[in-house]
Amino acid sequence: MTTTQRIWIFAGLLVSGWLVYLLGPVLTPFLISALLAYIADPLVDRLEKFRIPRAWAVVLVFLLTLLLLTVLLLVVVPALVKELASLLSRVPEWLALAQAKLLPWLNAQFGLQLDVAAVDPQKIAALVREYFTSIAGFASGALGSITRSGGALIAWLANLFLVPLLTFYLLRDWDVLVARIHDGLPRRAAPTISQLARECDEALGAFLRGQLSVMIALGIIYSLGLWIVGLNNPLAIGMVAGLVSFVPYLGVIVGLLLAGITAVMQNLDLWFLVSVGVVFAVGQVLESFVLTPQLVGDRIGMHPVLVIFAIMAGGQLFGFAGVLLALPAGAAGMVLVRYAYRNYLTSEIYAEQPPPGKIPGRQTKKPT
Repeated sequence: MTTTQRIWIFAGLLVSGWLVYLLGPVLTPFLISALLAYIADPLVDRLEKFRIPRAWAVVLVFLLTLLLLTVLLLVVVPALVKELASLLSRVPEWLALAQAKLLPWLNAQFGLQLDVAAVDPQKIAALVREYFTSIAGFASGALGSITRSGGALIAWLANLFLVPLLTFYLLRDWDVLVARIHDGLPRRAAPTISQLARECDEALGAFLRGQLSVMIALGIIYSLGLWIVGLNNPLAIGMVAGLVSFVPYLGVIVGLLLAGITAVMQNLDLWFLVSVGVVFAVGQVLESFVLTPQLVGDRIGMHPVLVIFAIMAGGQLFGFAGVLLALPAGAAGMVLVRYAYRNYLTSEIYAEQPPPGKIPGRQTKKPT
């Protein structure tokens, strides 16, 4: 590659990045549709193997997705809302129980000398209700502001209908678009780019579909385990812990915190607390040795510390969307990093050896 070609490529990347930055709000529904089409494409390909035309296969996938969303809205979401409301309604009762049993127990066991009489459950409960009322008022005001803003409302409704439409067309013509992109690649670089694209596809596909399966499976395991031990609100606590488990160890930490508080307020018994901890320990063992190896595998190759950093960096740079896209982007990035590392190992820089008897950074000693 000549210097002129490198300059043109660099300038093209700068202009493309600038255009993406300017057209960010317009590109959002297209990016969401492309991601949804990418996730659903393997299912459409499987239906095509049964000699179903691709357009009808896409329609079947849309109908199946609509059915699942309907079940989710009609069954799971109301159950979660009901349990969360029940959880919040018990706050005054838990505060009274804490004043009557927990604080005296802490005084007796650890000698903390806490002033039990100074804790007023009614005042704390009033503060909690006022806090949630202010949140509800803020949400209502924000919704009213959006509703009064005709342009924002129209844009939101347009995206709501545009995403399914774009997803349908992208999914129907996905193979054609991929073939045209491949045909437009420079012939000398086409094999390398195709190989990297296949590796990225394997990593992204395994991660997205596998991680979603792990999150749902963990939510079911936690919910069933907490229901068996007799904890209140097992579905809400279990599903919340499962859904945030895409961050390493965050699911078990959030679940233990919520379940531990609920267990202490429900029954101040050591064995009951131990049984709740056992549920999350079993879930963590199943996730580490069964669910993640079987459903996700070692496709990403990212250390847990690097995963946490990627999520925090994505959130800092792009907000909530960055949190969601951090790990998929990290999965594709690791493919490129491994490719660069393989090239480095075969390069002259790595193969260059120091003169015999001399090691960089050390002084050779003459034999005595």
